[in-house]
Amino acid sequence: MKILIVGGTGTVGQAVAKELKPRHGVILAGSKSGDIQVDVTSLDSIRQMYQSVKNLDAIVFTAGKVHFGPLTEMTAEQFNVGLQNKLMGQINLVLEGQKHLNPNGSFTLTSGVLNYDPILLASSAAAVNGAIDGFVKSAALELPHHLRINTVSPTVLTESLDTYAPYFRGFKSVAAQEVALAYAKSIEGAQTGQVYKVGF
Repeated sequence: MKILIVGGTGTVGQAVAKELKPRHGVILAGSKSGDIQVDVTSLDSIRQMYQSVKNLDAIVFTAGKVHFGPLTEMTAEQFNVGLQNKLMGQINLVLEGQKHLNPNGSFTLTSGVLNYDPILLASSAAAVNGAIDGFVKSAALELPHHLRINTVSPTVLTESLDTYAPYFRGFKSVAAQEVALAYAKSIEGAQTGQVYKVGF
């Protein structure tokens, strides 16, 4: 298969690429590095990316920014970071990608643990994750050409504990290599409309 990984230069993206490369052709897309560049907050940039990569069998999203901060101090602009980047970035990837993905192809998006197991300072992340999971379940009913869509919802990454451990006290972490297996399950399997929880 020919697989595009948006966010492929990040921690999860690299792990997914390592898992898939022995069996498939992999293209890495990043905001500043990778085989091609894309700004997921820009619909034009997403369209340009799809024009430059053809004949795709799977599209994966492993990036996404959200703002962490106290709800009592959060501004609409800060909340909008997650809406425009992690949420609409993925939704637009699907809306445009359904026109370019080969029949029987798949989308695999990324949400996370925080809409199931909330923590302080993460109301924006929780809202975005919940919206992604809901979008995937519904979109699976309507995608054309036997296209499939799933999302991977991991807990905090072991590789990210240096930064995020203070926010996730009491949480068991999961290695990116283990998270990558869920993406492989989505891409190489037959299920659709699923939320693959990893590490919780």
